[in-house]
Amino acid sequence: MAIDQAALGAWLADFADQIHQGADQLTDLDREIGDGDHGSNMDRGMKAVAALDPNDFASGADYLKKVGMTLVSTVGGASGPIYGTFFLRLGAAWSSVNDAPTLGLALRAGLDGIQQRGKATTGDKTLVDALSPAVEAYDKQADQGISTALAAAAGAAEAGRDATIPMVAHKGRASYLGERSAGHQDPGATSMTMLLEAAAKHLS
Repeated sequence: MAIDQAALGAWLADFADQIHQGADQLTDLDREIGDGDHGSNMDRGMKAVAALDPNDFASGADYLKKVGMTLVSTVGGASGPIYGTFFLRLGAAWSSVNDAPTLGLALRAGLDGIQQRGKATTGDKTLVDALSPAVEAYDKQADQGISTALAAAAGAAEAGRDATIPMVAHKGRASYLGERSAGHQDPGATSMTMLLEAAAKHLS
């Protein structure tokens, strides 16, 4: 089954709302190990995304690519290019999405784009620690349908987010702290989990 543009719009509107409601939390998390601007930067970017009308675009792929470009241009710091790359890669793969396995391929394309851009892998204490296990969990449940697979992905993202707390950061601003970065939840993994939770609600 194809996921229509209305569902994509609802997904990202929900994500924008979660980011807005959680902006202070994200900023507090980032203040502990980063620049202290993840919440405000993501809130600004997602407000710009929420202002887009999915129906103004010829296809879901075009809409997702515009989301990516919007995030690159409006979100400061590393998060803009990272999230922007995710949506640009997702959009590039979207025209082939018509069932659970092909959605999984699109999500993996987004993950691959992030890893190529940021050079991070699991264990580095970044949003990859939420997204990578989420994509793996999705793939394992893809034969059960999109709803089941996305629920599994959201659950894996939550576990991955929580697993960043004891980690020592190896990428990004947090890596400058060395061992002192341990004991803090990664803000990027936190926002990525919000994205996947919203996907499980609206793309199923």
